[in-house]
Amino acid sequence: MPQSEDQRLVDLEARLEREDPRFTRAMRSGRPARPREYRRTGAWWALALGVAVLGSGIALAQGLLIAAGLVLVGMAAQLVDPDPSRLGRQRQRRG
Repeated sequence: MPQSEDQRLVDLEARLEREDPRFTRAMRSGRPARPREYRRTGAWWALALGVAVLGSGIALAQGLLIAAGLVLVGMAAQLVDPDPSRLGRQRQRRG
């Protein structure tokens, strides 16, 4: 038995509420916010911290700081970089 369109919309709304409550609250108030997958502020701060640790490690000639900085920069770059599979799908749709 097929679901009604209203039931599908209610299910979609409930799933979105569980996945990203901040986004759904913003949509209800009429002031949209970025969805979770587009929020990268924390990743940029982590990248800045990693570069600072790496730079201070180089300046102080401390191998442990250099290694920690490289690890932080690598982790943050992974968070800042968008999902490659999603990028591939967008390019396929355009072409």
